[in-house]
Amino acid sequence: MVQKYQSPVRVYKHPFELIMAAYERRFPSCPLIPIFVHSDIISESQSEDGATHVIERRCTLDVEAPRLLKRIAGVDYLYFVQKNTLDWRQRSLHIETYNESFSSRVIVKEHCSYTVHPENEDWTCFEQSASMDMKSFFGFESTAEKIAMRQYASSISKGKEIIEYYLRELETEGITHIPRWTPPSTTIASPQLTVNAAVIPTPNSSKEDQERVHSNLTESLPASVEDKLDADYIRHYLGELSPLNESCFIRLRQWLQETHKGKLPKDQHVLRFLRSRDFNVEKAREALCHTLTWRKQHQVDFLLDSWKCPQLLRDYYTGGWHYHDKGMKA
Repeated sequence: MVQKYQSPVRVYKHPFELIMAAYERRFPSCPLIPIFVHSDIISESQSEDGATHVIERRCTLDVEAPRLLKRIAGVDYLYFVQKNTLDWRQRSLHIETYNESFSSRVIVKEHCSYTVHPENEDWTCFEQSASMDMKSFFGFESTAEKIAMRQYASSISKGKEIIEYYLRELETEGITHIPRWTPPSTTIASPQLTVNAAVIPTPNSSKEDQERVHSNLTESLPASVEDKLDADYIRHYLGELSPLNESCFIRLRQWLQETHKGKLPKDQHVLRFLRSRDFNVEKAREALCHTLTWRKQHQVDFLLDSWKCPQLLRDYYTGGWHYHDKGMKA
């Protein structure tokens, strides 16, 4: 079974350049991440104007697992490859990670991104998504899967603390501001952006061409900012959730936005369905589907919107909800 994780949008109230300086301090090794032993640079490239910096690292991890499982697997360390693409012009960092060890048995993929906050250019947003497909692992698939998810959840919760630790370290060194990237003064011609010409299908175009154009257009549209949940919003309105529970909530909410036509349930109600099914996304989705189908079948939302209190009750019934009586008298 494929395990998936999707984080909420975590906001650092610091400029992107300062966050990058703090992020780079975790390499080549980070004492704050016990399982992160070391990292070696495999390849590194930079654009002529210095705006884009791509670096690929091979990371060594010491995963906490039973000694017996390590002996059966025949390894003490696990190796992952991490590719960082830093764009100073767009002020974004995209991180792609995949496993090198046991790649024929387990497929692990992770994507993280640091981008500028859409409403405040002095803040930085962080998003993280990952998937793990455990095909076979010497007959210990279930155990290995639980260990991997536990280790991953632990590293997620420490991620923000580590960035904040290095931000404080930079502050003690007197580094509180890093200027933004500017094009080199020696550059005469302004950098040209590669723009693909739009292809508009004509009535004579083949069906394949029209589908290809449509797919290209839809893929280029980013997700709306309003559709993404902020970690502070979850904490304030839904309470403290573990990283994995946050992921379950976001995935179920995204599924509702993509598939449900009509009035969406409140976030509190979605979370209630998840809790009733012990944060099992599939079971919560099934229960939610039955409820939404029942509401639609009996026109519950229409009745709630169109129902009006009879005049008889309004004239002769003076009661009300507790603390909401007429005249606001309890």
